[in-house]
Amino acid sequence: MKALVTGFEPFGADAVNPSRKAVLRLPARLGDLAIETRVLPTVFGRAIAALDDALVTVWPDIVLCVGLAGGRAELSLERVAINVDDARIPDNDGQQPIDRPIAADGPAAYFTGLPVKAAVAAMREAGLPAIVSNTAGTFVCNHVFYGLMHLVVTRHLPVRGGFLHVPYLPSQAACLSGAPSMALDQIVQGIEIVLRVAAARTDDIATPEGMIS
Repeated sequence: MKALVTGFEPFGADAVNPSRKAVLRLPARLGDLAIETRVLPTVFGRAIAALDDALVTVWPDIVLCVGLAGGRAELSLERVAINVDDARIPDNDGQQPIDRPIAADGPAAYFTGLPVKAAVAAMREAGLPAIVSNTAGTFVCNHVFYGLMHLVVTRHLPVRGGFLHVPYLPSQAACLSGAPSMALDQIVQGIEIVLRVAAARTDDIATPEGMIS
């Protein structure tokens, strides 16, 4: 089996992005699961294009996109992606879409193709703060999550896809007056657990029934 794991480049005022650092720390294999990694631009449109290119290059069985959710204290495995871009700040190309659909012909939302409750339970059992989240926001993270699921469904790809939000690193939180944070090693461990759980549950493949109209 093959997994594709993506992070994002830094954006806004942040000089680093923990998703990028964590993804680049992943091993090339977890048991029988081969892992390919990519860093996506924090840019509406270009991020999905880069993800699409990675999909046709890697042909993965599992895709886990990872992004920063500054202010959250837990590893947040997302349940649903919604069909809207509504940016509070500009992306790295200066774009700031407001109330714009990601896919004009797409459904209102997609559910994840990953076993989120099982993965969260496994992370908690390992001593990591983790939750099932019901909002991936409306910035580039949700944009990529929705874009991933739209590609999976419309192309009928046999891929289980989903999104994990991670907290700030301690070095970032130190500059932010007590914002919650998590050590990089713990973030990497959480990603590995999600991948192991997804790889072990071969029946959880995303299908068109995962759409919300």
